[in-house]
Amino acid sequence: MTIFWRGMVALLALVALASTPARAQAPHITAKLLAESPAPSAGGSTAIALTMTPEKGWHGYWLNGGDAGFGLEVEWNTPEGVTVAPFRYPVPDPLILFGMMNHVYEHPYALLADVRVAPNVAPGTDLTLTGIARWLACTDKVCVPEKAVISVALKAGDGKIAPAIRERFDAWRAKLPQPLDRAGTWERKGQTVRFGIPLPKDTALDAPHLFLETPNVVDYPAKQNFSRNGDWIIVETKAKGDAAGRIQGLLKLSDGRGLTLHFEPEAVRLSGDPIAEASSAGGMTLFWAAFGGAILGGLILNLMPCVFPILSLKALSLARAGGDARAAKVEALAYTAGAVITALLLGGVLLALRAAGEQVGWAFQLQHPLGVLILLLLAIAITLSLLGRYELPSFGGGQSLTERNGAAGGFWTGALAAFVATPCSGPLLGAALGATLVLPVWAALPIFGGLGLGLALPFLAIGFVPALRNRLPKPGPWMGTFRKWMALPMGLTAIGLAWLLSRQIPGDLWTVVNLTAAMFVGLLSVVGERQKGKAKGRTVAIFAIAFAIGLAFSAGKLLTTDDVAAGAQAAPNNFSPAALAKARASGKPVFVYFTADWCLSCKANEAGAINREAVQEVFKQQGVITLVGDWTNGDPAITRVLAEHGRNSVPLYLWYAPGAAQPEILPQILTPNLLTDKAGG
Repeated sequence: MTIFWRGMVALLALVALASTPARAQAPHITAKLLAESPAPSAGGSTAIALTMTPEKGWHGYWLNGGDAGFGLEVEWNTPEGVTVAPFRYPVPDPLILFGMMNHVYEHPYALLADVRVAPNVAPGTDLTLTGIARWLACTDKVCVPEKAVISVALKAGDGKIAPAIRERFDAWRAKLPQPLDRAGTWERKGQTVRFGIPLPKDTALDAPHLFLETPNVVDYPAKQNFSRNGDWIIVETKAKGDAAGRIQGLLKLSDGRGLTLHFEPEAVRLSGDPIAEASSAGGMTLFWAAFGGAILGGLILNLMPCVFPILSLKALSLARAGGDARAAKVEALAYTAGAVITALLLGGVLLALRAAGEQVGWAFQLQHPLGVLILLLLAIAITLSLLGRYELPSFGGGQSLTERNGAAGGFWTGALAAFVATPCSGPLLGAALGATLVLPVWAALPIFGGLGLGLALPFLAIGFVPALRNRLPKPGPWMGTFRKWMALPMGLTAIGLAWLLSRQIPGDLWTVVNLTAAMFVGLLSVVGERQKGKAKGRTVAIFAIAFAIGLAFSAGKLLTTDDVAAGAQAAPNNFSPAALAKARASGKPVFVYFTADWCLSCKANEAGAINREAVQEVFKQQGVITLVGDWTNGDPAITRVLAEHGRNSVPLYLWYAPGAAQPEILPQILTPNLLTDKAGG
């Protein structure tokens, strides 16, 4: 019966294909051709995307459609000097209908290709690209061959890409499978074909599936048995046909991600633990390691200048309370809840953006000037409160530690501590947050919560361990002096954020932001005078209205300016995939580091190790090529490289030895000796 249905569906598809000219109805999958740059430069290239939007209940096919489907075909009409590369497909889904396996897309998808322009094409030349596209659209009952004329207007120019279009194409690129850097192996034994895939054992696998581009190798609907033998995935399934030589394939991973690779005809390792058990064990090992790393990394963040003052003053508020054990526990729990929930919210937004195709990582809010402005105003508010200019209720002097007020104050202070700590990615934290790239959402979110828990641990310990609380200094006049000293690191944080903002925006907008910050300082000052009974409510209202107008104007400019970094003096940024390939081809050692102006540990490593005169002298003697990737304002290319190495934050340091296939990932804390030893000096 299965053979009968396969033959019938295939026959119906062929009959429908033959009758295509007689059909005049609108297609069930709408195709539209778009270009990333409408003005590609001579000697350069641009990407094009063919978006495919199926009607509800319909689906399109991967380049190897499986038992009965087929992929897209395009007959191009290319202008002279223009070449179009084959389309690249996103990761498909397996679908069994009538006992036949189909490789399909049941949702909108986009195929991407590169268009290259010859160097001798004159500027202004019309390069409009047209073609006839043919594809198969199916439901679970019927298949219809469809076609459309596709075109996109191109003209030789400067290759400029609009930011909104770049983001859209980056979202489509994020859906494409990534190439595996090593070949797999395959062999046939009787009616069984076996594949070996080199994949680290910590890689998460959730309902994996192996799609083969090469036809006549496997029986598509046959069960695929996955097992793990060390750092290899072994796949066994039913053979079909008589294929030989190299085989092209795609391995579907968790959350719709995939890896492309080719298989060489060689002996395959023995089968190992069934993948369901191995994946679960490996995934849980990775989860617990990442969760522990996030807690320890969050604990270390308490030493950062933006977090330490908040922690210190919350601890002193307990000392001021006179040792009330119940109130201390309530506020400690509230502080922890604020830190954990804020970290979870930030992590949830990050995962949602990545699921939507955005190339973002941890501290993504600092890659836009509006996020930096919000943090700057918070740092100013805390600094002025510490100096005694006004009382900030979250941890101001004389705060009551009753159950209600203590819980509210503790919660919002914990939330504030977690929010201002986001620029930091210290030891252990980078690798822990990087694990969220390969773990499913249900496992990734608790890791962000672990960061908040680690951040809150010192205050939690003080609240629940009487011995620690009893060792706190006794209340006295010295506390006012200590509070003002704590304004110093917080003020330095504000200065650092102002410096970062000045590098992200042009000069005219910087003037507007300065005026807004000045009005904010004035507002907080009159609030303080009002709290002391020396200013009228009318004065506070005037300053509040002036600040609100300035803030609205600044935010509007930051959100609507196409290139907010036009006036920035960015750090040297000479990294690109092409530059890396060229540097490695030179046969010299290559040192690549990814940094950001808002990353404190990055700047510490640069000042303490990378830019040291002794290190640079050894690099020069040994011919080390240094490439710098600046992630201050975000860069999709850098985000992709971070993800490829299991990270979604900076810093990341890579060392490519001459001839090495893969880089060595250096520690997040660098020393001059480590770098000079790598260089051989």
